[in-house]
Amino acid sequence: MAAKKKTAAVAIDARLTQLRRDFEALQEDIKGLAGDVGTVASDRAHLAMRSAEDVADRAMRLAEEAAREAKVMAGEFREDAEEWAEEHAEDLRAQVRENPLTAVLIAGGIGAFLGAIFLRR
Repeated sequence: MAAKKKTAAVAIDARLTQLRRDFEALQEDIKGLAGDVGTVASDRAHLAMRSAEDVADRAMRLAEEAAREAKVMAGEFREDAEEWAEEHAEDLRAQVRENPLTAVLIAGGIGAFLGAIFLRR
């Protein structure tokens, strides 16, 4: 009977030892999976960051291109305005010489209108 108890105790110890090994292996597997999940999350975060950087770069390029086009258009508008002013300046001077009172009243009216607008602010 003592031999049976000893054999049973040895069998239980063997099973406990095997369970400990299995438990340790399971812990290692879980640690490995956690590391894999962390790696995947890190890779996804890097991919998202690269994607965001690409979008930001593209937006910057588009903004720079729009600024260049706006500058060109502003230059063209300025040139057109200068050309118009040169073409019509002499006509305007002649009208002011012919009707000085009307010119003064128009200029005063425009000044009063602009003054009223700016004083309201």
